[in-house]
Amino acid sequence: HRAEPAAAVTADGTLRSWGEGTYGKLGHGDWQDQLLPMKVEAFAGQRVFAVSAGTSHSIALTADGAVFTWGQGERGCLGHGEDLSDQLLPKKI
Repeated sequence: HRAEPAAAVTADGTLRSWGEGTYGKLGHGDWQDQLLPMKVEAFAGQRVFAVSAGTSHSIALTADGAVFTWGQGERGCLGHGEDLSDQLLPKKI
């Protein structure tokens, strides 16, 4: 049994994710599962305000109002228009 993905924002705006990594939904650039919370390096230098980790994709809002999604891209669920590819790293929409 695989662990579902989880994500949390620390008090300083750092995003960490862990659990099942299929489709790149943890945002670490690969499909690897993570047993412990790992910093999402794509947000280095930014403050994350909110995050939601789903079964196949994740979404984050930064302090400056930008929205990023990553994970499974089929059926347009990431909001990237015609690009339906899986995103292994957070991509701004």
